Amino acid sequence: MINLPPLDDRILTALERNPHVSRRNLRFETTEGRVVLRGVVGTYYQKQMAQEALRNVDGVDEIANELEVCWG
Repeated sequence: MINLPPLDDRILTALERNPHVSRRNLRFETTEGRVVLRGVVGTYYQKQMAQEALRNVDGVDEIANELEVCWG
């Protein structure tokens, strides 16, 4: 069996590797495979890209995208 890093570390790595997402204003919580994204992004595209970055992370079963889009 392969030992994977903790889920929080895998999520953080996925977000950091996505060039369309700034980790600066993002927060997330994990509970039994459910990830809740919170924070502020500049565009709806960034909101979607944050979610897409997590879609294939091993151990993520559900994503609740509560990111807020703030144009200003």
